[in-house]
Amino acid sequence: MKYRIRPASRTDIGVLMELRTEAESWLALKGTDQWSDPETGSRAIAKWHEAIDDGRTWVLTTEGGSIVGTVSRGPADRDFWQEDDRPESAFYLYKLMTSRAVAGGGLGSLVLDWACRVAALEARPWVRIDCWRTNTGLQNYYEKLGFSHVRTEAPGHRRSGWLGQRPSDLILNEDSLLLG
Repeated sequence: MKYRIRPASRTDIGVLMELRTEAESWLALKGTDQWSDPETGSRAIAKWHEAIDDGRTWVLTTEGGSIVGTVSRGPADRDFWQEDDRPESAFYLYKLMTSRAVAGGGLGSLVLDWACRVAALEARPWVRIDCWRTNTGLQNYYEKLGFSHVRTEAPGHRRSGWLGQRPSDLILNEDSLLLG
């Protein structure tokens, strides 16, 4: 299947919230506590508004236009990435979610390739992520897709903290997301 990526708009927020709720439920079924503190209501919507208004959120669609995923970028999270990491050298990926309806079809890998291409265009050698410290399944997924574990941080007020990075010149798929 071919997928497109486009900037998210405020009219997409309802679908983005549905994706988040679906991801929370799926993660709970998998036995992980990731996102067990659901972001609902006005707080979550305000965060989506800010990211969308800043041009930091995209939606992934089928060729027919149905939204099947989302991804955001943001600044280096200073709870994790320090000056020694050269924070400006990376594209920081957040909130990568895909619908269970397209799970297993390689969409996540295409999104990571897209992020690598953007990072390379910006002359950034790395794509970086952080994920839940206890979600070893997700950590393994990222490692299979070319991420190396940098270190694990454990600030008391955060559950995330497994830090990974992937070279921006690592493209794993011949196909790519279509801009649309």
